[in-house]
Amino acid sequence: MPKRERSLQSIPRDDDRPAEPTADDLLALVARGDETAFERLYDVVSSSVFGLIRRVVRDQAQSEEVFQEVMLEVWRTATRFDPGKGSANTWILTLTHRRAVDRVRSAQAATHREDHVARLDPARPFDEVSEQVDGRIEQRQVRRCLSFLTDLQRESVVLAYYQGYSYPEVASLLGLPLGTVKTRMRDGLIRLRDCMGVTG
Repeated sequence: MPKRERSLQSIPRDDDRPAEPTADDLLALVARGDETAFERLYDVVSSSVFGLIRRVVRDQAQSEEVFQEVMLEVWRTATRFDPGKGSANTWILTLTHRRAVDRVRSAQAATHREDHVARLDPARPFDEVSEQVDGRIEQRQVRRCLSFLTDLQRESVVLAYYQGYSYPEVASLLGLPLGTVKTRMRDGLIRLRDCMGVTG
């Protein structure tokens, strides 16, 4: 009987004692949707999987989240395991390492974005002007005052404050240096404030 067609009960016995199924045996059964086999596989690999995640991710809470993601992926993608390319343990640990590294990279990117925003905030008093504009002036008046801006000022303001682009994205879209875009945006927002009679 082919390996993938076994059940836990059909694994060969020695001296009337049930043979301990290997991770390969269990993963083949998991691929057929065998929940009992998955529970046993979970017990077999959980220590090595979590240990690897913990070494890569380091943070306990995030390690636990990644562990659950890995085991869910094992359940969902068990049919992709090819015993001809290596053992079940190797396949699972490769998947584990990939997930753990992805989590570290994601966390680093998030930290980088937060640091970037924190560095920009003190230098952007004109954001306060935009909040006043958004909060106090009706859309029709905004449109009228936008018509008094230069083309570049208007494009910059519209892209950033009404279409949700970041300053670097606006600079890229307009093909201009970031500093130029920030200056035009600041000047444009000041002109909007003056046009609409916003005080403060």
